[in-house]
Amino acid sequence: MNTITQRRTLHIGHSPDPDDAFMWYPLANFPDGSGPGGKSYTPTIDTSPYDFVHVLEDIQSLNDRSERSELEITAISIHQYPYIADRYALTSCGASMGDGYGPMVIARDQLTLDDLRRVKIAIPGRRTTAFLALSLLLGKDAFTYEVLDFDQIIPAVTQGRFDAGLIIHEGQLTYANAGLNCVTDLGKWWTQSRGLPLPLGGNAIRRDLGDAMRPICKILLDSIRYALDHRDQAIEYAQNYARDMGSDLADEFIGMYVNQWTLDFGTKGRQAVQQLLAEAADAGLVPPCKHIDFVEPA
Repeated sequence: MNTITQRRTLHIGHSPDPDDAFMWYPLANFPDGSGPGGKSYTPTIDTSPYDFVHVLEDIQSLNDRSERSELEITAISIHQYPYIADRYALTSCGASMGDGYGPMVIARDQLTLDDLRRVKIAIPGRRTTAFLALSLLLGKDAFTYEVLDFDQIIPAVTQGRFDAGLIIHEGQLTYANAGLNCVTDLGKWWTQSRGLPLPLGGNAIRRDLGDAMRPICKILLDSIRYALDHRDQAIEYAQNYARDMGSDLADEFIGMYVNQWTLDFGTKGRQAVQQLLAEAADAGLVPPCKHIDFVEPA
């Protein structure tokens, strides 16, 4: 007697950026020309018994959705985790780590850190790890800011609407093209001062999936491994999300944020998460997070 396995749909939220697109390319399921570039895509790895639906939104929007537990799997800022730890765990794979590099504060003029406490800074979201790191560097409530869409920050600084901007994603590689200067690299600051990578983002999986959490994590890990092993085709797919970047620059950006840290946080990566959130809690920037759970693949 044949047994029909019932399939389940899982929603996976991620940013429309080349690094996220790269690692989840093997899960891409866009039939009938509904994919990027008007193309059709089907998964290149075994996802049974799950069908993955991609939900593409900016990281601040995904942080907001995680607070409402809307998606089974979602990219989040590590800053966001203490607010949702009762409903989500972190997957051991899928991390974005700034290993000596990371979000930057950029400006038209040569500003100092003291200058940043006197000007208004455009930021990409209050729950981004970039904003948390900047708050640790400058001090809680030590500067004024305004939230903009992340891809509008460089134009806003270039046009003189803001004296400085906090940039994430591909802006870290393209800001100089707009004639802007780097005031501080928060990833570099964190690594030099703590001896740890800056844990920027991770993937959270909803706890109500229960025993399915570990097998799902295995599918996610398989996806990242496949993308790394089939780099050219994964980059070709990710190029659809590479704003203002040619293939060489997109490849460089992907290499920054899809690497050994993405396969597993590792001992040092887990320590980095603990350190960041402990310091942030001590500074009154996030609620205390007693237990940080990492789901291992099964």
